[in-house]
Amino acid sequence: MTICINLDIMMAKRKMRLKTLAKEVGITEANLSVLKNGKAKAVRLSTLDKLCEVLECQPGDILEFEANVHQESATAE
Repeated sequence: MTICINLDIMMAKRKMRLKTLAKEVGITEANLSVLKNGKAKAVRLSTLDKLCEVLECQPGDILEFEANVHQESATAE
């Protein structure tokens, strides 16, 4: 099971640069980059709340759950 971060998609839809979003959310560009690239181990709800506010979206627009295909096929056997 994997949670994918679709932050780059939402940023493109809003035509927003990383630097601008980081400033409006109140986190560093480095931390936002880690989150955007899917390298973050966790995300604070307050950060997610602010991202949704700035990008005018819902948490489900940023976060997406994907079941691992490998696990599903192993379970089916």
